[in-house]
Formats: sequence, C-alpha cells, structure tokens
Amino acid sequence: MTTRNVILLRQAILASLIVGVVGCAVGPDFHRPAPPEAKSYQSEPTSVPQADAQRLVETMDVPGQWWTLFHSVALNDLIVSALKANPDIAAAQAALRIAQENVYAQEGAYFPSVSANLNPTRQKTAGSLSAVPSSGAYIYSLHTAQLNISYAPDVFGGNRRQVESLKAQAEAQRYQLEATRLTLTSNLVNAAIQEASLRAQIEATQAIIADQQHTLESFRTQFTLGQVAEADVATQQAALAQAQASLPPLQKQLVIQRDAIKALAGRFPDQEPDARFVLADLQLPAELPLSLPSKLVEQRPDVRAAEAQLHSASAQIGVAVANRLPNFSIDGSIGSSANKFGDLFKAGTGFWSTAGNLTQPIFEGSTLLHRQRAAEAAFDQASAQYQSTVIGAFQNVADALHAVQIDTDAWKAALASECAAKHSLDIARNLLKLGSISILSMLQAEQTWQQARLMLIQAEANRLADSAALLQALGGGWWNRTDATASTTPMNRDQGSMP
Repeated sequence: MTTRNVILLRQAILASLIVGVVGCAVGPDFHRPAPPEAKSYQSEPTSVPQADAQRLVETMDVPGQWWTLFHSVALNDLIVSALKANPDIAAAQAALRIAQENVYAQEGAYFPSVSANLNPTRQKTAGSLSAVPSSGAYIYSLHTAQLNISYAPDVFGGNRRQVESLKAQAEAQRYQLEATRLTLTSNLVNAAIQEASLRAQIEATQAIIADQQHTLESFRTQFTLGQVAEADVATQQAALAQAQASLPPLQKQLVIQRDAIKALAGRFPDQEPDARFVLADLQLPAELPLSLPSKLVEQRPDVRAAEAQLHSASAQIGVAVANRLPNFSIDGSIGSSANKFGDLFKAGTGFWSTAGNLTQPIFEGSTLLHRQRAAEAAFDQASAQYQSTVIGAFQNVADALHAVQIDTDAWKAALASECAAKHSLDIARNLLKLGSISILSMLQAEQTWQQARLMLIQAEANRLADSAALLQALGGGWWNRTDATASTTPMNRDQGSMP
C-alpha cells in the first residue's frame, strides 16, 4: 500500500468521523415539560395552625436526613445501618451501574471498529489445476496477516439518539435509586412509630388489666362480706377477661412489626436489632417544610424518573426515523500474505483495499414505518404516565397536609376525652364505694376511659406518622445530601440532552 493510498484512507476515515460528530440528529429534540400551573396543594388556602400545633414553613427546606427531625438516636442508627445492608438498595445500585455501562457501550459506536487477523494455512492444489503459488508447488503453506477497519458515520444521528435514550434511562435509574432510598427510610420511620404505638398500647392495656384485677379482688372480698352480689363479681370477671383478650393481638402485632424492621434493615429474623422504640423517644417536629408547588416536580424522585423515561422515549423516535434513512459505512483492510511466516511484511507481500457502502431501505413491508409510529405512541404513553405521576405527587402532598392539619385537633380532642374519662371514672369509683351507682355504671366508665386512653396513644402516633408522610411526599430532601446519586443541578427546561 503506497503512502498516498494510506493518506487517502486516513483522510476518508477522518472525514467520516467529522460527519458523524457534527451531522444532524433526526427526530424531536427533547424539552422538559412545563411545571404545573397549580399555585397551592389545596383548593382553599393552607390554614395557619394554632400556636401549640406544628408550623408549616414555606421557607424551610427538607433536610437530606429528614428522619433526624424526630430526634431519635436509635432511629438514626437503624436507618444508617439499613441503608448499608438493605438488599433493595444494593439491587437499585446494581441497576444503575448496568444503565451506565449500557451508555458507555453504545458510545463505542462513535468510533471505528478495528480488528486484526492472522490466518496460517496448509493447502494442496489438485493436479488437474495450475499450482497457486508462484513457486509452482501443489502443496504449500500460506500465512496471511490482516488489519481490518470499519466505520459507520452517524450521519443522521441515529446513534446519538440511541446514546441520548440510554443516558435518559440511566438518569431514570438514578432517580429510581433515590426513590428506593426514600421508600426504605419512610418504611423504617413508620415501622418505628408503629412499634412505639404498639408498646404504648400494650403498656396501657397491661395497666388496665392490673387495675381490673385489683377491682376483681376487691369485689371478691366484698362478696365474702356480703356487700356485693355474686352477679357483680361475675360482671367484673367478664370485664377482666375482655381486657386480657385484647392484649395478645397487640403483642402479635408488635412481634410482626419487629420482624418487619429486621427485614427492612437487611437482617434475618434471629438477628435482633438493638433499637427499641417508645413514643417518649420520638419527638414531634415543631416545624415542617412546605415546598412551593412549582418545586415539587424537581424534588420528587418518582416525577424526575418519569421525566427521564419521557426523554428516553423522545430519543427513540429519532432512532426510528434514522433507521429509515440511508446508512453509510467505510471499510478498509491492509495486510501481508506469504508462503513463509518469516516473509510476512516483506516487499511484494502487501495488499490493501478500501470500500464504501451506502444502503437505503426501499421496501421493508412497512416495518420501519410502523416502528416509528410505535416509538411515537410510546412517547405519548410516557407523557401520559408522567402527567399521572405529577398528579399523584400533588395528591400525596395534599393528603399529608390535610392529615397534619387535622391531627392537631384530633390529638387535642383525644387528650380532652382521656382526661374527662379518667375524671369520670374516679367519680364513679367513689360513688360505687358509697353505693350511689351500680357496678354496671362503674364498668361502663372504665371502658370509656380505656378506649379514650388507647385513642390518645393512636392520636400521638398519627401525628408522628403523618409528619413523616409529608416529608416523604415532598421528596425526602435527597438534593441536600452530598452522596446523592441523582443530579442535583436542574436541567435547563429547553435543554434537549441530559447533563
């Protein structure tokens, strides 16, 4: 191969590379959906809570470790260990690595493909034919060393659109990982609150049982002295049995809740965590953030993942369009062939070839057309799914806000009910000693107090759980974490490619 031919081959490949880099990319350029026009999460302005209630602060941002707002060291330690051991997190991280490697693999199509080949053979030519080698021998060896170069310039941007699509999928996977983290931390917080609530209910029920037992012993003493009837003793026994029957279901829920916490922490049932949760150790956040509606689509990882899927679907339209246009390729080879291995690359043994190829699909049975239409329909589907995700995100925040705002009134009502029921029970017990009311009236007062006490515990747990729900609905503050896997720099809304 002459120096001039080598230069021409290099120039052809360089020109093809330039065309592949600067050529146009067919198909639509992606533009991020405009933020929702919603100005509020509720049809009526957000009410201002009373002085002793939680405050909603619009200027407050969600912290990256949002669970620390509950000021529980045990909860903080549990979540830190769970984020390291939970297999769902590991699976999401592996899925992200897969998506990233797929991007790198597709980017390889931007460059020429180069391969080397060495082919030693031993051959015999039939005597009825002329000998193949110049030596005239019918049995001979042939050694061929060859370098092949092939390049398909990305003239219409089909590969660029494919890379763009894969980058968008990798971006979606990054947000899926953040969504997995948020789901795990939210489930752990809720599990801790539920455990604390169950422990408080069990403690209250055990206190009720002890009180009922003490009352029964008192009635038995009075029955022996003839002060109460046997029917009164039997009624108290029934009340005690009813209280005792309510304890095992609570204990069952507690052990199941403990098993759930172990699983979330990436542990087996026999690996008991050190953490024990009680309501007194979980502090209700006095202030809760309330992001502006326009920011919610930036903060929610599920919305960002749906947007990335929309971007991927948009790029796939370009891929489908490019497949209907001409495909260009350039192939070249250079090598040497000799009868003896030691003669390879000597003068007179070299050969080379260059070839260009242009392929234009003419008739594919409308396959390529329908694939383009399918890609366009997939984009419409992704767009509708994105809108559904956004609406669901706003609904989550609205539900959590309603719950937080109502929780304060519910807790106040439960507290007042418990205090009134306890006072009523104390009066009933004193009147019973004086013989002014019946045993049945006193038992009714006891049942009212028991129910009020359990309702107060549940109201306290609801305030904690709904506060966690609001923090989760607002996105969990991943953008304030230094180790966040998702991009913390919002894309320009007119940007057609991923950052």
